[in-house]
Amino acid sequence: MAGKPKLHYFDARGRMEAIRWLLAAAGVEFEEKLIESSEDLDKLRYDGSLVFQQVPMVEIDGMKLVQTRAILNYIATKYDLYGKDMKERALIDMYTEGVADLGEMIMLLPLCPPDQKNTKLTLIQDRATNCYLPAFENVLKSHRQDYLVGNKLSKADIHLVELLYYVEELDPSLLANFPLLKGLKTRVSNLPAVKKFLQPGSQRKLPGGEKSLERARKIFKF
Repeated sequence: MAGKPKLHYFDARGRMEAIRWLLAAAGVEFEEKLIESSEDLDKLRYDGSLVFQQVPMVEIDGMKLVQTRAILNYIATKYDLYGKDMKERALIDMYTEGVADLGEMIMLLPLCPPDQKNTKLTLIQDRATNCYLPAFENVLKSHRQDYLVGNKLSKADIHLVELLYYVEELDPSLLANFPLLKGLKTRVSNLPAVKKFLQPGSQRKLPGGEKSLERARKIFKF
């Protein structure tokens, strides 16, 4: 019997959090091997575990996978969260890329110089309310189904709901005019596996703040 997937990253959201969300939503237990120093990272690099010398890295099914999208696609395929045919997978990929666009802006916000942070935050709020959130709201409105693609839970729904939590952290009012997105968030959050993941004490990572950023700087030397 295969062991639990093992996730190699530092103790923060970063590019690993979407992987944690997807595994949790699929009901898959996983272990975390936390990178706590630059020496820990160097050890993975020198022993050949990191094809491109970077994390996230996930050990699963005898492989050491890197590159976030590749990891997510493998998990989604393995646990039937990637549509029933090529057309559905294309839509799932399209929506996932839209989520990633806005998610990347939010993830990189803490790295902004202090004198640019307000400008960047305003840009994120504008893109969220005038582009990305309306686009996803319209998808749900167009077919009046519970999920984005094929009326079945997919990785696109899970990634979008994760994003909606981050949007609410920035500004809870941003979702006010998007009732179908709020409904999707509630629906997915109430799935037993996701509900468990959202409980205190789970492997879900909370906003890290300045301490998390400083830890990342020490590990990745930036």
